[in-house]
Amino acid sequence: MNQKINLPLLTISTFTILFSMEIKLQAQQLPPDKIQNYNEIAGKIVRSALLDKKGYEWLNELCSIGPRLSGSENSSKAISWAKNKMSECGFDSVWLQPVMVPKWVRGKIEKAYISKSKKYLNKKITIVSYGGSIGTSKAGISGQVIEVRGLDEVKNLGDKAKGKIVFYNRPFDNGLLNTFEGYGKAVDQRINGAIEASKIGAAAVIVRSVQSSYDNIPHTGVMLYEDNVKQIPSAAISVIDADFLSKAIQSEPNLNITIKMDCKSFPDVESYNVIGQLTGGEKPNEVIVVGGHFDSWDKGCGAHDDGAPCLQTMEALNLLKRLNIKPKRTIRCVLFINEENGLRGGIEYGKFSSTSSEINLAGIESDRGAFTPRGFSVTTDSLSLMKMQSWLPILNKADIEWIHKGGSGCDVGQIKNAKALLGYVPDDQRYMDLHHSDNDIYTAVHPREMELGSAAIAIMSYLLSEEGL
Repeated sequence: MNQKINLPLLTISTFTILFSMEIKLQAQQLPPDKIQNYNEIAGKIVRSALLDKKGYEWLNELCSIGPRLSGSENSSKAISWAKNKMSECGFDSVWLQPVMVPKWVRGKIEKAYISKSKKYLNKKITIVSYGGSIGTSKAGISGQVIEVRGLDEVKNLGDKAKGKIVFYNRPFDNGLLNTFEGYGKAVDQRINGAIEASKIGAAAVIVRSVQSSYDNIPHTGVMLYEDNVKQIPSAAISVIDADFLSKAIQSEPNLNITIKMDCKSFPDVESYNVIGQLTGGEKPNEVIVVGGHFDSWDKGCGAHDDGAPCLQTMEALNLLKRLNIKPKRTIRCVLFINEENGLRGGIEYGKFSSTSSEINLAGIESDRGAFTPRGFSVTTDSLSLMKMQSWLPILNKADIEWIHKGGSGCDVGQIKNAKALLGYVPDDQRYMDLHHSDNDIYTAVHPREMELGSAAIAIMSYLLSEEGL
């Protein structure tokens, strides 16, 4: 069938731009001998990672220290451990960058129970305090429960909420493919829930745990207060108990619960970013940063969030070092402190990077757990993106399937003058079952998945070092 199709005409200027981009892209293609050399190096990196399992071995040591909340004794121990480990690896330079961080302590009391009910009197409810929350008095806070599904609904409660406990019960959307999207659509209740409830006179808030799994283990995380708004306690309630409580108050609207928490904030304390690097042999002033946040919440031991990912970036340098692969540009590992409840480590390094005479070529962040590799999400210009995409056949050796435009990470995002910012992206389907909870432990990390991630970051770092952008 002959059918006339009207195609848009390209202007001379548009054609010129497209032709120019095509010429530049062709110029970026690697010659066959280089591809073969890089493939051989990538193969060695993957094999060494999978056989030696250095990062996984380190993770066992790190998790033995315990959780690493900013300002805690465990955090200080972990920082010393990481600095010593980098020195043992023989990195060219290792140092600590001072950072003032908040200190919040969970305490020992986290209890909730039904204190007024015909059917459920004294039934326990599983909660965990949110990071940054104030505690209650020793007697606790008791009140009638008002269930809502979001912040807008709270704003419309008016006087109905005075002296009551607001119960945010909007669930994680498990119908979404991307679990980070599900998290993002539910987490505002946790972050700003206490602010909005306090504005209308509520006494406390409990929030349905933001997680993809269905269990009785609530997940913690940061919550915020606002100046000139009264601070009220805020805690997560497990998803199983959230469903129970929702049904209970439907049958007994006057049901009361009591909450007891002894968490507390203290003055800021000094902490550190841990930094180690392999100095470039030809262009040492051009820097590729790889890293993750070294702090964790004080539930579990922060294995996936963000212990293993931090160690993947540290092992990336160690893989190059132990295979005697010398980078052309400097590859620097930065273990950022205080991402979970302040981002101060990233901000401090960002200040350094903006005033240094160094050229910030790229930053790679690993902060999505240590599951099977999928790809790299990149913020950069189109030509640099296409250049990195041309490396995919080499990165495929570490199971990297794609490189596309997208976000990078909170910490490397503070490096404002970098040519490219990358986020390492592993499979996300199990991540929200674990993070910020007692489930996030060493045995939840699979060694092959973790080590393939280390190899992927090492290969990408090396290609950036050798080829530039």
